Amino acid sequence: MDSIYRFLSAVVHPNRLMNILIFTSLMGLATIISFGFFHTLESPSANIALTYIMAIFLVARLTSGYLYGFFACLVGVVCINFLFTYPFFALNFTLTGYPITFIAMFTITVATSAITTNMKEQAKIISEREKMLMEAEKEKMRANLLRAISHDIRTPLTSIIGSSNVYLENETMMTDANKREMVEHISEDAHWLLNMVENLLSVTRINADGSTKVNTSLEPVEEVLAEAVNRLRKRLPRAQINVQVPDDFLMIPMDAVLIEQVLINLMENAIVHSKSRKPVDCYVDTTDRDVVFHVKDYGVGIPEDKLPTIFDGSSSTPSTSADGRKGMGIGLSICKTIIRAHGGNISAFNHEEGAEFYFTLPKEETESDT
Repeated sequence: MDSIYRFLSAVVHPNRLMNILIFTSLMGLATIISFGFFHTLESPSANIALTYIMAIFLVARLTSGYLYGFFACLVGVVCINFLFTYPFFALNFTLTGYPITFIAMFTITVATSAITTNMKEQAKIISEREKMLMEAEKEKMRANLLRAISHDIRTPLTSIIGSSNVYLENETMMTDANKREMVEHISEDAHWLLNMVENLLSVTRINADGSTKVNTSLEPVEEVLAEAVNRLRKRLPRAQINVQVPDDFLMIPMDAVLIEQVLINLMENAIVHSKSRKPVDCYVDTTDRDVVFHVKDYGVGIPEDKLPTIFDGSSSTPSTSADGRKGMGIGLSICKTIIRAHGGNISAFNHEEGAEFYFTLPKEETESDT
């Protein structure tokens, strides 16, 4: 019974049935068209041959493997000889000139079939290679995020646990000012962890369907930027941010929640890690194809050796060594993920008085890079 089941499975395999259907349909259609030429034209031989060659080409292109293309060549040659060459409805390769004609036609059609099938196989290989590269990029992204998470979560959690233990063990000996300072540190670390959770939820929002493409709708740039600034000021009430947008009303395709998260991450990094009390500049300009968002600070800048990998999820940013607190690696890695999912680009550079981050969003819907 097992052998019978395996035989029936091989015979009625969906791909095989589809290939047979394509083969019979195209060769049957070529034969019908050839009969039309045969009964309407005075010298239909060239048209009939070209019709079968076209059918063979399509069979080779639309079926898998070389077998169906080879059979299409054989059927085409036999049909021309049997149906459209005198004596009709009889195979005769002995007539003057016909052996060479049929051999030449069979050679051309076999070569055409082989080239077409090879092109299809090459296209399949290229497609699989692109999928592998996309999967490798996703795995790299996941590894970078996990590495950043393992570092960035450990640091504030250790601080929260340490501060709470000190508070519990020395509560009676601490002044009110010391108690308040301790609670402020715990609150700050707790809010930072909440921001990290929001970042991680942003990533799940992108990859909920297993892809790196986001669902976008036309959103006003000015409103998205204003909402990001308002959300940041709820978290950092003393934040000083200078906002500037173009006079023209801009509507571009985006996921507003995700882009707000990117802007919040960049502005918070500029405020917390620049070690400057000067206001942060957040402004927008445009090119022919893109809208460009800028976040510019006036602080210590970014070490030149960190710039090429700053969006890869590394935690070893300047801020981590200075105060032993949180780094900005995971936030920037998530920013890159979000912007790339929108079909844009993100970058950073140092200027004379600090650092500047900027990212682009296409003015029109486009395929994302992954």
